[in-house]
Amino acid sequence: MSEKCSGNCSSCGESCGERKAESLLAELHARSSVKKVFAVVSGKGGVGKSTVTSMLATAMHRSGKRTAILDADITGPSIPKAFGVSVCEADDEGIYPARSKGGIQIMSINLMLENDSDPVLWRGPIIAGAVKQFWTDVIWDDVEYMFVDMPPGTGDVPLTVFQSLPIDGVIIVTSPQELVGMIVSKAVKMANAMNIPILGLVENYSYFRCPDCGQKHELFGASHLDKIAAEYALPILARLPIDPSVADKCDKGLAEELELGELSAAIEAISR
Repeated sequence: MSEKCSGNCSSCGESCGERKAESLLAELHARSSVKKVFAVVSGKGGVGKSTVTSMLATAMHRSGKRTAILDADITGPSIPKAFGVSVCEADDEGIYPARSKGGIQIMSINLMLENDSDPVLWRGPIIAGAVKQFWTDVIWDDVEYMFVDMPPGTGDVPLTVFQSLPIDGVIIVTSPQELVGMIVSKAVKMANAMNIPILGLVENYSYFRCPDCGQKHELFGASHLDKIAAEYALPILARLPIDPSVADKCDKGLAEELELGELSAAIEAISR
């Protein structure tokens, strides 16, 4: 260390053994309070990640915790529709998240568009900046557990979220196809590279239970989840069936009325 060292590494160009790594974490709004942040990710689209996010938030809220959802999927937001909310408020102090009928706090780009069907025609860095503002500019009211609904893949937005938000853990959503195993591996390796704990795996569309005979049918083929979980030493949090009522309730803005099945037990595991 130089004798002239001020201790302020951000203003120093020297490379020394005492140099501190610069934190990229964004500062939470002064009036906000968020205790735990979980990111819900998938390596590809179409596996029901937003639905699983909605169910996780609903399960946590039913357990008595103050819960929020930050919708980081800027170009494909679906959380507001699932919970039946359409607008948010803002003033000189900041942006106030919408609240579902049950009280879950929600922030999404669709709450700020004139029409929820308007496309967001932004390049990657601008999209990533908008997600960061959902953390810095939104006034989150005493949130105990926040779920971040991530866009698929490992691009600008996931990288921004992992670097800018204090993520306490990642939940990876997958489906039974063998191809998905490769995609899950990418999500696992990205989380590991960012030193973020992986809380476990949720397999969506795992099976369909016939309403007449009660038998399970694996419509997407045999599951490869056990192999993936063993390879990376990860717990399986839940296997969710194909259930037409889930899509129906989300389409009607009734996500808080969903049957949660194994996700109720998963909430107990990840909130310890």
